[in-house]
Amino acid sequence: MKPLQSYAHHNWVAPTGTLTDIHSAVTGEMIAQVGAGIRDFAGVIDYARRVGGPALRAMTFHDRAKILKSLGDAVMARKEELYELSYETGATKSDGWVDIEGGAGTLLAYASKGRRELPNDTMLLDGPLEGLSKRGTFLGQHVMTSLHGAAIHINAFNFPVWGMLEKLGPTLLAGVPAIVKPATASAYVAQACFRILIEANVLPKGALQLIVGPIGDLFDHLTGQDVVSFTGSAETAQKLARHPVIARESVRFIAERDSLNAAMLGPDAAPGTPEFDLFVKEVVREITVKAGQKCTAIRRAFVPASAMDATEESLKKALAEVVVGDPRGEGVTMGALVSRSQRDDVRAKIEELSREARIVFGDPQKANVRGADAEKGAFISPVLLRCDQPAKATRVHEIEAFGPVATLMPYRDVPEAVSLVNRGKGSLVMSLFTNDPTVARQVLEGAGAFHGRVLIVDRDCAKESTGHGSPLPALVHGGPGRAGGGEELGGLRGVFHYMQRTALQGSPRMLASVTSNWISGAPEMRDGPHPFRLRFGELELGKTLITDARTVTLEDIEHFAHFTGDNFYAHMDEKAAAANPLFGGRVAHGYLLLSFAAGLFVDPAPGPVLANYGLDNLRFLKPVKPGDAIKVQLTAKSKSLRNDKYGEVRWQVALTNQNNEPVATYELLTMNAV
Repeated sequence: MKPLQSYAHHNWVAPTGTLTDIHSAVTGEMIAQVGAGIRDFAGVIDYARRVGGPALRAMTFHDRAKILKSLGDAVMARKEELYELSYETGATKSDGWVDIEGGAGTLLAYASKGRRELPNDTMLLDGPLEGLSKRGTFLGQHVMTSLHGAAIHINAFNFPVWGMLEKLGPTLLAGVPAIVKPATASAYVAQACFRILIEANVLPKGALQLIVGPIGDLFDHLTGQDVVSFTGSAETAQKLARHPVIARESVRFIAERDSLNAAMLGPDAAPGTPEFDLFVKEVVREITVKAGQKCTAIRRAFVPASAMDATEESLKKALAEVVVGDPRGEGVTMGALVSRSQRDDVRAKIEELSREARIVFGDPQKANVRGADAEKGAFISPVLLRCDQPAKATRVHEIEAFGPVATLMPYRDVPEAVSLVNRGKGSLVMSLFTNDPTVARQVLEGAGAFHGRVLIVDRDCAKESTGHGSPLPALVHGGPGRAGGGEELGGLRGVFHYMQRTALQGSPRMLASVTSNWISGAPEMRDGPHPFRLRFGELELGKTLITDARTVTLEDIEHFAHFTGDNFYAHMDEKAAAANPLFGGRVAHGYLLLSFAAGLFVDPAPGPVLANYGLDNLRFLKPVKPGDAIKVQLTAKSKSLRNDKYGEVRWQVALTNQNNEPVATYELLTMNAV
């Protein structure tokens, strides 16, 4: 393999000078080389800001979502290339599936969220309108806009594909260019995936750049518009966070650090229960998947003291069935660590843990390996330790062996278990195996603040649960304290890391125009054809229809009640309704009012309105009694193009009575032909 290249200024850059060898985790043979390919780091970040940033910001969220979809599809189309390289990192086929197809799936998930949850615009409204004056002429609205800098992504070695793509999804959707720095040990896989992204030919110039090798003085050129997203060890994260430019420029620093994640077996989950079996299965899986090289892996397993011996025996029995070897080999269930130096580190950490805990399964110095040489490769046996006095121990709550290693510990009661779990000082995830909601609530109240994610496993969800160690695009991936305090992923929360929230203040007219979102008090256009006669491209925001009034009669109310079966007393029993302090007499059904409203504003002839597909933010504000007259104001509030055939129109609907008092408000959603 040729020396790995970087990618900058829309060109591949070969390394120069001294090269460092990267060895196969399986055979020990040299598989790639890295060196210093980029010298001008100021130029790299300038290119991202000057070329990539403006190009991405000119696109709407939907445009960027389409790019993510294309990138995800491109990775899936060439996934077998990545699998072949992934084997050399020690990853099995199932390990690679999590990394490669999981990474592509994250891009596709963010593409879907971008199309479904974000407007076809470059700006995002954040929260409701805020009234700032008595007469409504001065308002406030929070908005989100793309940062004008670059995102520096520093990734860990354990997931060279997923780790890169899970950062790129929200970053590109936010409209911010990225500079990717993969970990050296698996950089050959990351670079191969990066090539696939570039060769998909859907990214604007400057949107993505790659640094293979040292990052030089890159941090010296950061500004307050840039973001650093880091995944890796707590030690490295602390070193980067202390860089003087990070503090001086208030650079956003998002850290997702390795943590001492825990699993807890509930006091109700005795041996023989489904939850006990699920606990054993999950702990073994988390020890062995990726050979334990996961930031989310279970490092500490807590069980009731009475179940310690049974749990130990069950774990040992299951671990004895694990087959360590060449990940390409038939029947192999656990591969190698990423490098021999990583194996040395894990062995050293196990030795430290052994001062407080005893090894009850596995030999860190010896591994029975199938289809490979145990010493030439970076193989190690899965190791289970047992610490019988965790309350008096310190190392098991502070030292992480980043490999196939976990420690089993007892607890007396739930409060002690919570206390022990929290001694990890913050983690990405903890799992609780219980069938008792009372236990789950007690653990959540005591430990929730110490964990970014809490997985509660019972017999009901087990078949569909994605497991302890699977971060999902829709949920926050991060955690407090030792875990770094960051929140990668989390649906749109991940996107917001790369955007600026700004409090916008002004008049209704100005805010409506600036945000492309009509608000009450902004100009209305009441002349011309019925709004439903206008195609998507012809319809202007503020286009308004005010209907004639319709009187609601007692006969209307009773007919609606009999027709629908809604005979609630407030509509049908005068005496009971009169005693109701909210109504003081019979009132019209809320849904009767909605039906009458539609009858007042709908233009029935075929036209550009293709479908009514929902109501949002419905509120009934004032009762309507027999004899009251209602009318409707329908105003085009916002538009979002969905494809080349139709777009979504959001209408503000306001119902008032004969005294011009608000009766009900809601937002109507329609699909209109382009």
